[in-house]
Amino acid sequence: MVPQLALETYIFSFLETFPLCASAKAPLKSMKIHEYQGKQLFRKAGVPVLEGHIAKSADEAAAAFEKLGGSIAVVKAQIHAGGRGKGTIIDNPEQRGVVLVKSADEARAAANGLLGKTLVTIQTGEEGKVVNQVFVEAGCDIARELYLGIVVDREASRPVLMVSTEGGVEIEKVAEETPELIFKEHYDPAVGLEAFQVRKLCKKLGIEGPAAKAAFKFMTAICRFFVDYDCAMAEINPLVITGSGEMVALDAKITFDDNAMFRHKDLLELRDLSEEEPSEVRASDSGLSYVKLEGNIGCLVNGAGLAMSTMDIIKYHGGKPANFLDVGGGANAQQVTEAFRILLSDPNCKGVLVNIFGGIARCTTIAAALIEASKTVGFTVPLVVRLEGTEVEEGRKMLAESDVNVINATDITDAAKKIVAAAAG
Repeated sequence: MVPQLALETYIFSFLETFPLCASAKAPLKSMKIHEYQGKQLFRKAGVPVLEGHIAKSADEAAAAFEKLGGSIAVVKAQIHAGGRGKGTIIDNPEQRGVVLVKSADEARAAANGLLGKTLVTIQTGEEGKVVNQVFVEAGCDIARELYLGIVVDREASRPVLMVSTEGGVEIEKVAEETPELIFKEHYDPAVGLEAFQVRKLCKKLGIEGPAAKAAFKFMTAICRFFVDYDCAMAEINPLVITGSGEMVALDAKITFDDNAMFRHKDLLELRDLSEEEPSEVRASDSGLSYVKLEGNIGCLVNGAGLAMSTMDIIKYHGGKPANFLDVGGGANAQQVTEAFRILLSDPNCKGVLVNIFGGIARCTTIAAALIEASKTVGFTVPLVVRLEGTEVEEGRKMLAESDVNVINATDITDAAKKIVAAAAG
């Protein structure tokens, strides 16, 4: 499973920075929430949204339609992935993830076709995601569909608002084929988006009259929301202009910066663990930075930069990393043992590379942790270990005198070659 954050990929050109490891964008993790939860937060922040109700059964979906009181509504699968409108149910390709309905019975039928089923979209991968709930939202008079997204541009050290006339389509495709159709405005987080910036964007989007006034209210509110909630990304696709000139968020894809969650403990209640990779949740509970990937070589490294380099060099020598795992500078025996349990629980893992540069965490500490982990977990696949840094000789001696079956490596290149060969064998 490789999470896809199209906006971050576009802005930061992550694959250009790490060209050898296409899956390396995965470590850019943040807490995601569902569309309906995002719209609840939007409403509090003054960002216009339509009325809607969550449903966890077909009967609840029918009741939600009746409660809305309109002649049309939309039933939307709630999963942590985009592209739901074009997504399909695995065993029923005719069933889409977003369905327009005109009666309570149609709402019931749409929900029945989605709930408990596996939805596959462009962002879920072939395995898809199980739909546990649907959002029944009121319809509206759509005059235009636009795109809006905000991320933090690290090069500019400030948020960047991006808009496009190409709403309702795959923004990844627009960014790749017609990047000139995406218009950007960086803004000062302390000041927010300014009026002249809204006017510039409205001119490029062809928005005028009452819609321009609505755009000012909407864009300034969403930019303020992004900062106030410490978002990593906020995406609305489509953002619509109604027949009366109002601007409304017809979607809400929001992720929050994990490092800022101590300021927003109420947001942690919105976390849906059923949408997350179980091994990643387990690692997070143990204080480990872990992301599951699709390769067969497990990586246990201290330091995010070294972990990225390790994945790159494995890829360079013909292997595929099975994960990103940073045990951090203060790793102890308990964390290393749990790290091995997580790595070895992956049936695709055919070998493990331990790449440690001892600084805060001495090589002797890591060696002791490896010895303890071997007794507790038991290494069932080839283990290549490269130690360097503080107390490296002592650490190597500890491993050599232990009963742990280790393939020693002299440097990172040697380690990569040995683990690729061992995993292939």
